[in-house]
Amino acid sequence: MKKNEKRSLDEMSIWPDARRMIEKAERDGVETAWDRLVQQTPHCKFGESGVCCRNCTMGPCRISKKAPRGVCGADADVIVARNFGRFLAGGAAGHSDHGRDCIEAFHAVAHGKTDEYQITDTEKLVRIAEELGIDTEGLDTMQVAKLLADEFFQSFASIRDEVAFVRRVPEAQRERWQRLGIIPRGVDREIAEMMHRTHMGCDNDAPNTLLHGMRMSLADGWAGSMIATEISDILFGTPMPKKSRVNLGVIKEDQVNILVHGHNPIVSEKILEAVQDPELIALAREKGAQGINLAGLCCTGNELLMRKGIPMAGNHLMTELAIVTGAVELIIVDYQCIMPSLVQVGSCYHTKMVTTADKAKFTGAEHISFYVEKAGEQAREMVRMAIERYPLRNPDRVDIPAEPVEITTGFSVEALLGALGGSLTPLIEAIKAGKIRGAVGIVGCNNPKYKHDYCNLNLAKELIKRDILVIVTGCVTTAAGKGGLLMPQAAEMAGPGLQEICNALGIPPVLHMGSCVDNARILHLAALLANELGVEISDLPLAASSPEWYSEKAATIGTYAVASGIYTHLGHPPNITGSQTVAELALKGLDDLVGACFCIEPDPFKAAELIHQRITEKRRGLGLE
Repeated sequence: MKKNEKRSLDEMSIWPDARRMIEKAERDGVETAWDRLVQQTPHCKFGESGVCCRNCTMGPCRISKKAPRGVCGADADVIVARNFGRFLAGGAAGHSDHGRDCIEAFHAVAHGKTDEYQITDTEKLVRIAEELGIDTEGLDTMQVAKLLADEFFQSFASIRDEVAFVRRVPEAQRERWQRLGIIPRGVDREIAEMMHRTHMGCDNDAPNTLLHGMRMSLADGWAGSMIATEISDILFGTPMPKKSRVNLGVIKEDQVNILVHGHNPIVSEKILEAVQDPELIALAREKGAQGINLAGLCCTGNELLMRKGIPMAGNHLMTELAIVTGAVELIIVDYQCIMPSLVQVGSCYHTKMVTTADKAKFTGAEHISFYVEKAGEQAREMVRMAIERYPLRNPDRVDIPAEPVEITTGFSVEALLGALGGSLTPLIEAIKAGKIRGAVGIVGCNNPKYKHDYCNLNLAKELIKRDILVIVTGCVTTAAGKGGLLMPQAAEMAGPGLQEICNALGIPPVLHMGSCVDNARILHLAALLANELGVEISDLPLAASSPEWYSEKAATIGTYAVASGIYTHLGHPPNITGSQTVAELALKGLDDLVGACFCIEPDPFKAAELIHQRITEKRRGLGLE
């Protein structure tokens, strides 16, 4: 993209509702991510290739042919590895801190410190506790919960040799990790050690730094994120298949519209309760609205979508455009993937943004520190705030650009096993027969450098044509849903084998497994399959992809997928291209170490072919070709 180059609407997004709102934003004088991308182009080449170091004040240093070493003597390999290590640390900290918040809420429930939340799935509580070695015989629900909360806290500490859910990893894989020294010991320990290693004068061997990057990322995938998923299921219910709707059409012209955005269901679950309060519905009608409408954005939206069927207004690049409809009274956010620009866009209309996490305040937004002890009261306060803003809406500026599209959601591991009759055997037999050639998790983000959702949607379409089952989480969910892939009828777009399986089970060829922390569900499913077959995860015909990624979290997810043995496609590389050593290790060398590697391909059709080739190789290795 050239400096000050303005792309056409068709080049910005594949979606009519997005294009219409981008056009309206321009008419209304509202700046969006696409506008700011033009202002920031071209990007710094030193930063893009990862060869700029600012870890001490002898610099900042930039590596070039004329200056191949920083002031301290670090070369491009060391600087790129250190920068990437810290990038991964940011991602691991984000998802794992979400997990810590979930443990704290769970701990408060277990110890009777709040009656605002309850344990909804007691069967899963007991099953997880017993899986992690807790003797539950003779204990009541809260006694089990106390012990499990303590066990989860230990996975963040430094006193164990491994995090609790390493028990789920196939034995041969654990032995591989042991040989490499990458078994994750504790979330906080691995993140702190990465920050120490990348301090000036510490780890100055690029491969060694990257090995710890894998260990830290595994701590996120097999502890921080996995704990967040399991606790959310225990507290709010394990997702089961249900219908919902997606796109900006879920915003209602005649109702008070509240959007929840971020990642943590602790807040949004209480907002859902509050919008159903008869007194608040009556107040909304007094103000002239027909009711109160709740919809989701990004991963907080995915959490409510999976469990309660609450509709999704959009993914990352739709968040500003949802406000541009002119019909949103309030956006309630927790943390992660929230653009600071939402405050400015909201000020162009009547939309207010409320922040709820002390670790994620936004200048210009109203802040309400959210406490689990008084969650219901605070949720009702926020809903009341939205209702009071309804009369401020300018009807002449309201434009809701689409009719919602139906989707099917709720495919947790438990739900998928239920659809298979309680056993993985039917899935394994379908894979052996070649009716399902393999499976790919397409996860993650949007990035305005790409045509919005073009890669996400087309990669999914190409894979299902090849009889490859697709699992989606996070922002890809909205793309797949708007593209019609999350309904059983979409089996018509799949190859004959996958179509047969989907029709027999009544499921779509693309399954929604949740928010981006719920990539842990994909890890769990892969481990169950590998354990059933007596192989490593790296032996399975599986792959992962994040075609339009942008965040530190996405890089960490990709790294724990690779370290777990899953071949992982990215639409563009991390900022590592300034080091041949680091780039070659990521793209080739990791295959020898952990049985998987990254591949980089911006074209979704070429990426589908690369993934298909890899899955075919794995099938051949298992004697299935």
